Amino acid sequence: MLRAGISGICGRMGRRILNLSKKDKDIEVVIGLEKTGHKDVGNIVEGVKVTDKLIELERCDCLIEFSTPTATLEHLRYLVTLKKTAVVGTTGFSDDEADEVKRIAEKIPIVFSPNMSIGVNLVFRLVKEAAKVLKEYEVYIEEAHHIHKKDAPSGTAKKIANIINSEGFSIKTEDIVSIREDEIVGDHSVIFKSTLDEIELSHSAKTRDIFAQGAIVAAKWIKDKKKGLYSMEDVLFGRDS
Repeated sequence: MLRAGISGICGRMGRRILNLSKKDKDIEVVIGLEKTGHKDVGNIVEGVKVTDKLIELERCDCLIEFSTPTATLEHLRYLVTLKKTAVVGTTGFSDDEADEVKRIAEKIPIVFSPNMSIGVNLVFRLVKEAAKVLKEYEVYIEEAHHIHKKDAPSGTAKKIANIINSEGFSIKTEDIVSIREDEIVGDHSVIFKSTLDEIELSHSAKTRDIFAQGAIVAAKWIKDKKKGLYSMEDVLFGRDS
């Protein structure tokens, strides 16, 4: 059985990961991390101890990260000393911060994805195939999230742009349309447009459970992997597929 830790365990995603893990016989959440000063530090939340002490990470095999870039990097540096694995779903990294995640992955196994959803990662693959074929089309990306989301565009939208640009396009971050309203879980659309037709690929998340479930799948997958940086595409399709 995989022993997991959750960073940000009292947040929206942390709670969903904890709840779903209880239905999975192959994973047990043994520790929850929160920032110093959080009201639940020192308490037991749904059977799991909440702590701000990184030394407690010795108890887990894998840390699932849904916190802030600063906290995530601090935790990953510490995981190197423990030789543990990590699943990082945190978004909002600067280029320099993302580069540090990549450097840390030279020392421990890390699954790093701006979106843990299995459906979204299938869309990533479909977008890449479309971009290979539709070279003469104009491309538009739009994303919508709840008003509490701090980063815009979303990490998912940025990754979609990077995938398309790898096929010869030149979409800029400022070209992405971002909407923040109500309690939208996460919608992403990509439109390939010509004078003759339009092709749209889209994904709409109905519940955060799709991200939580994907994180659990990734944590179980990376348990016995060698050090390196992995994506959800690796988890779902294999690195050599």
